[in-house]
Amino acid sequence: MLALAAMGELPDGVLRRVEAELERGFGLRVRRMTPVAEPSEAYSPARGQWSSAAFLKALLARVPADATRLLGVTERDLFVPVLSFVYGQAQLEGRVAVVSLARLRPEFHGLPADTAELERRAATEAVHEIGHTFGLVHCADRLCPMSLSIDLVDLDRKTAEPCPGCSALLEGSLEMKRTRAGGPR
Repeated sequence: MLALAAMGELPDGVLRRVEAELERGFGLRVRRMTPVAEPSEAYSPARGQWSSAAFLKALLARVPADATRLLGVTERDLFVPVLSFVYGQAQLEGRVAVVSLARLRPEFHGLPADTAELERRAATEAVHEIGHTFGLVHCADRLCPMSLSIDLVDLDRKTAEPCPGCSALLEGSLEMKRTRAGGPR
């Protein structure tokens, strides 16, 4: 089971779309948790942004016992020290990931608000970040959600459905986890 948590006030439609695409992409049930507080120590006044690593740390402390992964979604503009921003971040083969809606919003870029576009982008980025937690790395297929997105042109080209290669790797990863847990094969 995958857990999903809002970090702050979020549009319900975004969370519903993220849930649907995660269930479709990973074949696992998604359960929405009660919201998780934003880590106040994550804010960097010098940058005017929030540390994605601090969000991951806060999420790691809140992973439900019955969940294999926890995805947090925030409105905050996230960064890692070596980049000017990130759409999200995940622990590679870890348990937590976070997605930021800030730069996924058309209005962030001076365009009219577009709820459908925001929901699509958030779902694609959620699949990307949760894919990292299952060990998937960046894919060369530019349509695959696991391809690298350095801007919205890259992100908007992608779908939320993993390519055949990433799907096969993901199935292998999920099968190994089921076998280790003693579950059905």
